[in-house]
Amino acid sequence: MAYDPYKALYLHIPFCVKRCGYCDFATSAVERDSPIIDEYVESLVMDIRRASREGKLGAIETVYLGGGTPSYIGMRRLSMLLYALSMSMHLEPEVECTMEANPESLTAPMVRDIWALGVNRLSLGVQSFDDEGLRILGRAHDAEAARAAVRAAQERFENVSVDLMCGIPGQSEESFAESVREAVALGANHVSVYPLTIEPHTPFDAAIMRGEMLEPDEDAEAAAMEEAQRILEDAGFHRYEVASYARPGFESRHNTAYWTGKPYLGLGRSAVTMTQNAERRMRVQDGQVVDDLDARQMAAEDLMLGMRMARGVSDERVARAAAVIDGTETGGGTRLAAAAFETEGGSVLVAFDELADLGLVEHADGRWRPTDAGWLCGNELYGRLLDLAP
Repeated sequence: MAYDPYKALYLHIPFCVKRCGYCDFATSAVERDSPIIDEYVESLVMDIRRASREGKLGAIETVYLGGGTPSYIGMRRLSMLLYALSMSMHLEPEVECTMEANPESLTAPMVRDIWALGVNRLSLGVQSFDDEGLRILGRAHDAEAARAAVRAAQERFENVSVDLMCGIPGQSEESFAESVREAVALGANHVSVYPLTIEPHTPFDAAIMRGEMLEPDEDAEAAAMEEAQRILEDAGFHRYEVASYARPGFESRHNTAYWTGKPYLGLGRSAVTMTQNAERRMRVQDGQVVDDLDARQMAAEDLMLGMRMARGVSDERVARAAAVIDGTETGGGTRLAAAAFETEGGSVLVAFDELADLGLVEHADGRWRPTDAGWLCGNELYGRLLDLAP
């Protein structure tokens, strides 16, 4: 059986000016003029052209240049990549093309040039508008550089996103809230808010092991996430997925592709590719299969991914999943939603009822949606749904 066409393309740029203390991404600090970057970009260009020849880029709807820090590699290399993209696929205005950038390496000329080459969305790794918080994180920019980067981006881009972090050691509630308010005041149309997570083998992990840093306070992080929600919703943003808020029309289509089960192609070191058809879903990273799901596991994962979105999942979607997971499919395909919902004791419906009893989901207007508690206790919610088809 043939696989579904790729709808999203991710290009990984694994270079930064320095590694932050919390970072465990596949990236490294390399001198800007290093031939290592040139060799990598040339190889990535070849990968793009090869993917085009193999017919993998014909249905792409979103492109994302992430990292690492794509803006760090400079305009000459970015021009090579973006030109190769424009020659290898239909990089039209209706294709969402996002590039990540950090304030210390985004310049006004770069903003103009990448916009002319087809980028139409910028995601800025700000993390905080507080100098002390930035120093603790080990960021290469200060608060004023972050403000300047947002303003520079807005010279060409209406679709500007700002990443912020809560749970930074020593960060007060007011300091975090002020960063959120500043993102709004600067005119960002999309804000992503992430709690600091201590990953194994990072400098922050080592500092905690040595007793030099306190572990993040989960209750304080939860309170910060709730405060961010209040500030952003009062300012006209809506929360459309677990960590992201947008003004209407500025939701990230690339992010949404991941949560709605669209196949995606990843090019570059450590980039993940997801392929699927009706019977199988595979994720491949650096030539190794890291996920291989059958139809039941796919159905459970789709429910889990759907509950990362504010809109949740429809009754019909739940019924289709129940038909696959609980074995209520008939010879002609999945039963009608209403009939499937009449199945007594089905594990899918039992799971949603249990999650509702815990206050993690709610049912209204023909949809199951995560509650505020569900957002904050995501591991419990997502784990319960994945357990439907281990």
